[in-house]
Amino acid sequence: MNNAIRTRENLVDTRARTSAATVEVASVASSTSKVGKPAGASTTWWEWLWDVPVGGPKATALLRLMAGSVFLWEGVMKFVFANQGVGRFTKLGFPFPGATADLVATIEIVGGVLLLAGLQTRLVGLVFVGEMIVAVLSTKISMFLGTSPLPLPPVPPQTGFWAVLHEVRSEFAQMFVSLFLVVEGPGRLSLDAWRKRSERRGRVVATTR
Repeated sequence: MNNAIRTRENLVDTRARTSAATVEVASVASSTSKVGKPAGASTTWWEWLWDVPVGGPKATALLRLMAGSVFLWEGVMKFVFANQGVGRFTKLGFPFPGATADLVATIEIVGGVLLLAGLQTRLVGLVFVGEMIVAVLSTKISMFLGTSPLPLPPVPPQTGFWAVLHEVRSEFAQMFVSLFLVVEGPGRLSLDAWRKRSERRGRVVATTR
């Protein structure tokens, strides 16, 4: 009888230890899965750029598809058609128009591919927001004033306020989609999300060893 009681007690004790160990492992995994820094710790610009939020819906990939593909083919067209590349930058008065056109085209091609893949989304989005601001300032102010060196739209409105509103629609859409991706991230269906999941699994494995 005493042996049976001791056996039961040992069994209960073993189960309790197993349960405690399971809870401890789960607690470690939960704590390591949270990306954060101690209170009061400063965050560098690089850390902010690298720590992209990836909890958004998978449908965010549709926004990346729209913006990334437009940047990609616009970059390719700057190499293919001189009037879209060096010719355009020459008319707008940019210094070193040939090198500038090639640089912008390369940024659009590489950045477009990265947006499509959802990799380094925050950095790429910031670059494209800046590019769209420059594009608007360099082309739409002169259109508003009626002094644009570029060909005017074939039909009214051709200059002035309404012409600018009509012609700025592409830059406007691209800029705000890029800004949205900077703030909200590329969504769960992205390489940034895959990278963060891999890092999280690596931390959990390293902690539980």
